[in-house]
Amino acid sequence: MSVEVTTLDNGMTVITDDMPHLESASLGIWVKAGSRSETEAEHGISHVLEHMAFKGTRTRSALQIAEAIENVGGDLNAATSVEHTGYFARVLKEDVPLAGDILSDILQNSLFEQTELDREQQVIVQEIGAARDNPDDFVFDLFQQAAYPDQAIGRTVLGTVESVRSFSADTIRGYMDRNYVGDQMVLCAAGNVEHAALVDTAHHRFGNLRPDGAPAPERAKYIGGEQRLLSDHEQAHIVLGFEGRAYNSDGFYAAQILASILGGGMSSRLFQEVREKRGLCYSVYAFHWAFADSGIFGIAASTGGDEVDEMLPVVLDELRGATETITEEEVVRVRNQIRAGLLMSLESPSSRAGQLARQQILWGRIIPLQETVERINRITADRVRQVAKQIFDQGNVSLAGIGPVSRLPDYDAITTRLKH
Repeated sequence: MSVEVTTLDNGMTVITDDMPHLESASLGIWVKAGSRSETEAEHGISHVLEHMAFKGTRTRSALQIAEAIENVGGDLNAATSVEHTGYFARVLKEDVPLAGDILSDILQNSLFEQTELDREQQVIVQEIGAARDNPDDFVFDLFQQAAYPDQAIGRTVLGTVESVRSFSADTIRGYMDRNYVGDQMVLCAAGNVEHAALVDTAHHRFGNLRPDGAPAPERAKYIGGEQRLLSDHEQAHIVLGFEGRAYNSDGFYAAQILASILGGGMSSRLFQEVREKRGLCYSVYAFHWAFADSGIFGIAASTGGDEVDEMLPVVLDELRGATETITEEEVVRVRNQIRAGLLMSLESPSSRAGQLARQQILWGRIIPLQETVERINRITADRVRQVAKQIFDQGNVSLAGIGPVSRLPDYDAITTRLKH
């Protein structure tokens, strides 16, 4: 494995994965802070910061930041999630120093000028409106709220119109000073990169970071419940879920395999039974979201208003059946799919950099591919059935629906059908 890791005196980790046959490199800075790191008054500030980081520093205007990277044919991007925020660049190998300089500049020297903040707040307000207009997206916001009510982990990443408009430059700086500290940050690159040069960049640019002191997020407490929004959309968008498994839990890989068996593709149980055999929906799939201390196992489906009441009982019967009938053949098929996905992702420097950074943030170390494959290969059908029973036997279901959902079975009927 070509991975090198250096930890600076302030706790910041520098990781490189040298791929010398490439002419390019992907690099980024990942921060262990996302929407669940926010106070209620800061709802959405992680995402606002992600936007504002590109809007001007002490030495570069927003236009100069864009021109500097695009003049060499590179690109910049960023993303905010529940637990992490990342700032990324993809450039040719000779431009890695420039990309490192730009990334460090936007995270160390951003001005957060009021004119730029006013403009970007309006952009994000439009983004919030667009998300609410798209039931495919908005139903997941309602679902997260139902699963974790009145908690940061249950709030949307985008924030609300009111919260986003309330932020000042000082509010953003306060959030950043609190959370963007050495032991919460990873500088990672994959491609044609030199480890020593990237470590020098980190020393020079981030050596003065406070080493630690970021507060731990409020511990997640899965509760469950329902959120229904009756609207005039033609399709009913439904998400049904249960408490899943955290990244470090014993059942994490079994839950991932279970999600793939039930709804991971066209050969999955839900797709075959609900769509192919019965024609009850346009789309149906299962997912498992893992967090540091909790998780969500869910099923998402889109169907017509006339099929709502018939579709969900079929889905529930498939879930209940999984606790008894999952076969070794299905588990082997999914293990092969996961292994293929892992190997294919190694061909992309962007994927490799993201995987390494997340591993460091989540587990505090780089996990060799073979170790991951061995863990997955140890999962048996018995273990998957056991985890399925643990997940689906819970009484605290999470349910969200948007559209013509008046015929959706009520909450008690759903939990009762799962038990019988």
